[in-house]
Amino acid sequence: MTNFYHFAEFQMDVLKEVGNIGAGNAATALSQLLDKPIDMQVPRVNLLPFEDIVNSVGGADQVVLAVFLRVEGEAPGNMFFFFTPASAKRLLSNFAGIEVEVEGSYSEMELSALGEIGNILAGSYLSSLADFTKLHLIPTVPALAIDMLGAIVSYGFLQYGEMGDHALFIDTQFLEGKDHVEGHFFFIPDPAAFGKLFHALGVPLE
Repeated sequence: MTNFYHFAEFQMDVLKEVGNIGAGNAATALSQLLDKPIDMQVPRVNLLPFEDIVNSVGGADQVVLAVFLRVEGEAPGNMFFFFTPASAKRLLSNFAGIEVEVEGSYSEMELSALGEIGNILAGSYLSSLADFTKLHLIPTVPALAIDMLGAIVSYGFLQYGEMGDHALFIDTQFLEGKDHVEGHFFFIPDPAAFGKLFHALGVPLE
């Protein structure tokens, strides 16, 4: 297995460019959906061991709202987009102008809106990755879940079989005025897809 802990600076620059383009496209898509200007901070991008990503979002017991889907095509893998409950509610009330229900529960309208927003954001990142790599990447129909992070990821394993043990992690903040919403995106290529993905990015894996 390749040692991913010692990426050269230029290799990390390639990953950061993927994250910047994806976040920029996601902010544009969100602006069009909500009909208001949405900016984004420069995202934090890294390639991390799977467990480190789970811990960076708050640990396996952290309750999250997740949009997840299977990516098929030339570099298959699994894609997840997470919001914490607080960020999800802030996104609905401050960004989308939806009057939120009681904390800890979601109405059908809220879930529908969050699913649509999450779908658009995940699709923006996937499109950017496909454009950047020139690989044919096809998303399946996304699913929306509210559960502990560990349970959602375990479900991904059960649904789609073995996943790789490293992931491309992009941590983004979307801004509208003084309000901000944090989103966590990660793509876990299948083990056999890593070489093809990084070759397409111009990053040699030795």
